[in-house]
Amino acid sequence: MEFTRAHIFISGIVQGVFFRASTADKAQELELTGWVKNLPDGRVEAVIEGPKNKIEKMIKWAKEGPKFAKVDEVEISWEEYKGEFENFEIR
Repeated sequence: MEFTRAHIFISGIVQGVFFRASTADKAQELELTGWVKNLPDGRVEAVIEGPKNKIEKMIKWAKEGPKFAKVDEVEISWEEYKGEFENFEIR
């Protein structure tokens, strides 16, 4: 199983729609680690670590987001796995 890390930026209507909480729930469901936070420019940023196939499921989910979100774009940077997180947190 290949472990990797994805650094993603989600833009659209992604703040005030429970995007961070829903992301944390999905990450826990998929047993991924990392964090998610709102940015001042209205985007959501996340760093996610775990098995590549599970991160790909997470990214697929992020392209839709929770019920009231309207995702316009998901930018993904694949990075080297560091194993620095014990869980997934909202920052």
